[in-house]
Formats: sequence, C-alpha cells, structure tokens
Amino acid sequence: MRGRMNGVLIAGGILLGALSLGGCATKKYVNEEVGRVDTQVQAQGARIDELDKTSREALERAMAAGKLAEGKFLYAVVLSDDSIKFALNKWKLTPEAETTLTSFADRLKGENKNVYVEIQGHTDSTGADSYNDMLGGERAEAVRQYLNKQGVALNRMGTISYGEAAPVAPNDTRDGRAQNRRVVLVVLS
Repeated sequence: MRGRMNGVLIAGGILLGALSLGGCATKKYVNEEVGRVDTQVQAQGARIDELDKTSREALERAMAAGKLAEGKFLYAVVLSDDSIKFALNKWKLTPEAETTLTSFADRLKGENKNVYVEIQGHTDSTGADSYNDMLGGERAEAVRQYLNKQGVALNRMGTISYGEAAPVAPNDTRDGRAQNRRVVLVVLS
C-alpha cells in the first residue's frame, strides 16, 4: 500500500512539475502574441489616421460642392477654342490659354463680386477611365494654379474632373476628340 502511495505521489509530482513548466511556456507565448497583436493595432491606428485625413478632405470638397449647389449660375467660360485646346495627354497651359485666363482673372477682379469658380476638367475618350479622370483633374488644377497666380483666391475656386464622361462632340473623329479636351469655368454667386 505504501508503495502504491509513493507511486501516486511521484506521479502527482511529475504532473505538477509538467504543468508548471507548461505554464511558463504559455506565458512566453502569450507575451509574444500580445506583442504581435499590439504591432498590428498600431499599424491599424496609423491607417485609421490616414483615412480620417482623407475623409476630412472629402468633407471639405463636399462642403465646397454644397456651396456651389446653393449658388446662382452667373456665366461659364469654356477653354476649348482653337487657340487654347489641350493636346492629347497634356495638361500644360499654352501661352494663348494663359492670355485668356489672365483676361478671365481680370474680369473676376474687376467685377469685385463674391463669386465661386468651379473649374471642370474634361478629356476625350482615348485611354482608360481612371487615366482620363486623372488627366481631367490635372487640366483643371493647372487652370486653378494659374488663376491663383493672377490673384484669384484659392478658396474661391474648386476643381472637378469629368474625364471623358461629358463630351460635347463625338469621340469618333479627330476634331470631336479635340473639342472634348477642354476646361470649363463655371462662375457662381
């Protein structure tokens, strides 16, 4: 009986020792996992901060669009006549376009009205939709930057790209595509 009791005690001691050693390994594993999860949480926090910045910028653009919707249409200027058409895949302003924009800026400043200018960039249908959206935006931004250099406040202008979505001529001819590569300036009060 005593031998049996010693065997049970020895087995219990071995089992207890094994459990205590297993507990140490589990703590190490838990600490490693907590560290890994903490790193992932920090990375997600950085992504959330970036999304927050993006959403704030989107809200600002939406508020500007809301102001546009409330405003009354005064007039529009289309930059697409022969002297200021955009070349294929280009957004750089020509000297003729700059002259027209200088006159436009002088008109805005001379009227001295509290107006808002929506600058709409357009393209022909050549290329992918995503590329055309980017190109239309670059054209509108080039005009916005030039008008700002002429004294028009940045907070009174907004840009939007329609890409190839709003053609004024068929895209199946060279002349039609050239007419679609344009910028429209919409003046609202």
